[in-house]
Amino acid sequence: MAVIAVELWTVELRPDPAAQAGLEKLLSPAELGRANRFHFAKDRQAYIAAHGALRTILATYLGCRPAEIDFAAGANGKPSVAGIQFNLSHSADLGVVAVTQGREVGVDVEYVDPQRANLDVARRFFSPSEVAVLQALQPEQQTAAFFNCWTRKEAYLKGIGLGLSVPLDSFDVSLAPGEPARLLRGADARWSLHAFTPAPSYVGALAIDGPENAIVVTFRSCA
Repeated sequence: MAVIAVELWTVELRPDPAAQAGLEKLLSPAELGRANRFHFAKDRQAYIAAHGALRTILATYLGCRPAEIDFAAGANGKPSVAGIQFNLSHSADLGVVAVTQGREVGVDVEYVDPQRANLDVARRFFSPSEVAVLQALQPEQQTAAFFNCWTRKEAYLKGIGLGLSVPLDSFDVSLAPGEPARLLRGADARWSLHAFTPAPSYVGALAIDGPENAIVVTFRSCA
């Protein structure tokens, strides 16, 4: 079985002003337009840092300058570049970029905020079986389980390119702390999930169109 190599890059989203200015110069007019629509300056800065870093990372694989990369959008808006597959996620002060070749890929990262991990949100978005697992856990395990579930679902939906056009409760994932990341009922059997911790207080998930035992993940940092 051929190895499927995936590189996961972590990105700091609060660079110094000079670095931020350099990243902003890499963006296209369309990207700058999207950045300027953010109401809060910190969100605008995070968008610029994440997308500037994405261009910098992809340029190392494509052998071109970051500003030269021409993104295309799929039917559901998932960005793509000829010759490589990638996905970007960011939350709070951290971004993650997944890069591979020949396979579709999705990634999600979330800052673990216990205030967001409540059962009302779970009942709204998770499947009944996932909610049952969550409720059966000890209270001190529920926050981790909530974010395990959320990131795994988001990574899979981003990978298949359908986003939230597919209801989050239409498929199941594993979520209990210590349990391997798995796609369960309702998901495409060709796909596999991988959980990771990109930094303290963050949780991440990778979804890829390929068998779990063929996937080798390497972690890198975009300084």
